[in-house]
Amino acid sequence: MADIEPKPEFLYEEHPDHPGWHRWGLRNSDRYNTFLGDMVVRVEDGVCRVRMLPERRHSNLGNNVHGGAMLGFIDVALFAAARSFGLITAGTAVTLDLNTHFMGAGTIGEPLEARVELLRETGRLLFMRGLVVQGESPVAEFSGTIRKPTKR
Repeated sequence: MADIEPKPEFLYEEHPDHPGWHRWGLRNSDRYNTFLGDMVVRVEDGVCRVRMLPERRHSNLGNNVHGGAMLGFIDVALFAAARSFGLITAGTAVTLDLNTHFMGAGTIGEPLEARVELLRETGRLLFMRGLVVQGESPVAEFSGTIRKPTKR
């Protein structure tokens, strides 16, 4: 992992309650990412594992994880992975595309984990893919492209 200068508005630090994991998120609570709740990340064998705990506020009327909350989690997981791989800092990178296939319902109150891998990095783009699981049960698979920030 490359040594990347941290951004003051973002939280990326060792998690005191989860050895070997980092906290990932915003320090300011009035942005979208904070809706997803606390997230932890770690890299193992080239795969970034990003976890969140879905709550009632993430549910649909069937009391499962709402598809929009799942898509938001996947999108944020791409950026958490890119940061954890040492490829970007938080800030002005953007999602160019995100393709998702839902394979099952996410359960409220059980950790969701996105397992993200980098397929290819170019000068401006990151091509990534992954799988969202609860336990070992697949919930969704995805692929996405991030455009890295423009150097000023």
